[in-house]
Amino acid sequence: MEIERKFIVTSDAYRRMASASHHIAQGYLSRDPDRTVRVRVRDSEGFLTVKGRTRGFSREEFEYAVGEADARQMLALCLPVVVEKTRWIVDYAGLRWEVDEFHGSLQGLVVAEVELESEDQPVELPPFVGREVSDDPAYFNSSLSIHGMPADTPNTN
Repeated sequence: MEIERKFIVTSDAYRRMASASHHIAQGYLSRDPDRTVRVRVRDSEGFLTVKGRTRGFSREEFEYAVGEADARQMLALCLPVVVEKTRWIVDYAGLRWEVDEFHGSLQGLVVAEVELESEDQPVELPPFVGREVSDDPAYFNSSLSIHGMPADTPNTN
């Protein structure tokens, strides 16, 4: 079970706070809200992920490692558009934050996510986050790959 909250990033302070970064290319074989199927290449590793429908901040998630070559071939089968981003890893107040800085047509969009143990877990927000968008489907990566940048997105770059 994945329990995740998502926020718009309001400054580039995450870059100075990050312990690592990764290049990610991901695409979708299915965007059905009940069963999203994603292919991802992170640096030189491939993954196939199946996610169930989001309920609150939670959804079922099943992720499997696949060879990089297979993942790249599957990306070619994905529905347009393949999303590219740099993911920055920031540890803050006992939680691991993943900050996604999008590229291409989504350049300027920066979103921070944090995975939790429970939906009611207290979260101390880092100084680089602003408005919460956890319940806004326009900010789901699968939606971004279809519709592009949400109209209400502030540019942080």
